[in-house]
Amino acid sequence: MNIAVIGLGIIGGSYCKALKAYTNHHIIGINRTPETAQKAKAAGAIDEIGTPESLQTADITILCMYPQACVDFLEQHGALIQKNSIVTDAAGIKRAICPQMTALAERFGYIYVGSHPMAGKEKNGFGVSDADLFRGASFIITPCGAPYEAVNTLSTVAREIGFGTIKLATPEEHDRMIAFTSQLPHVLACAYVLSPSCPNHRGFSAGSYRDVSRVANINAKLWSELFLENKEPLVEELDILIDNISQIIGAIKAEDKEKLTALLEQGHQVKQALGE
Repeated sequence: MNIAVIGLGIIGGSYCKALKAYTNHHIIGINRTPETAQKAKAAGAIDEIGTPESLQTADITILCMYPQACVDFLEQHGALIQKNSIVTDAAGIKRAICPQMTALAERFGYIYVGSHPMAGKEKNGFGVSDADLFRGASFIITPCGAPYEAVNTLSTVAREIGFGTIKLATPEEHDRMIAFTSQLPHVLACAYVLSPSCPNHRGFSAGSYRDVSRVANINAKLWSELFLENKEPLVEELDILIDNISQIIGAIKAEDKEKLTALLEQGHQVKQALGE
C-alpha cells in the first residue's frame, strides 16, 4: 500500500521508520517544515517527500499532529484524499475530535478510523524517533462507525510494526481511561518537580525520584491542549487523587499510624493484585 504520514515528529517519524523496517509499504512523508522531511528521506525513513496532493495516491493516511491540527488539516485538504481510503490519527484525545473527523470523512468520501499509539519518549522531534518505539505497545482504535474491513486493515498494519495489543474503545472510554493512565501521571510529575526541594535532589534521589519525575519533561503546548480537551475525565481523576492524598496527609498530621498503615497497605494490595 501507499501510506502517507503527516507530521514527522517522534510519533510520525517512528511510524515511518517502523513501516520501512518491518513492511513493504511505500511511505510518503509530509511535514510542515521541508528540512525535517529531507532528513527523513536521507535517513531512509520515507520513500518520497510528499505534498497534500500526494494524498490522492495514499491508501492509508496517518495524521501525527496536535488534535485540532488534525481537524484543520482535513478541512483544508480533505478533498484531495483518495475516496474510500483510510484516514487515522495519533491524537491522545478522541471525544473532542472524533465527531468532527467522522463528519469530514462523510463529506469527502474517505473512511475515518480513530487510533492512538500508546508509546512515546520524554523528548520530541524526528531525531529521537525509533523504528522499535511501538514494540509491544498498545494500539487503541476508536472505530467511530468505520467498517470492519477498515478496522482490520489498520489493526494488521499496527501488528506488522510491532504493537503487542490492539484495544477497541469508544471515544468516551478512551478519554476516561487515558485521563487516568496517561494525563494524571503527567500532572503529578509536573506538580512534583515544582517543589522547591527539586533543584537540590542530586545525591539524595534514586529510582523513586526518576519514576515519579520522568514525564515532567513535557511538551507543554501539546499537553495543555490534551488536558483542556479532556477536562471532565481528568478533573474527576484529579479529585480522586487529591482525596486520597488528603486522607494520607490527615493520618500523618494526626499521627494515626493505624490509619496510615491501612491506607498504604490498601495501595500495596491494589498494585499486587494487578500482578505488575
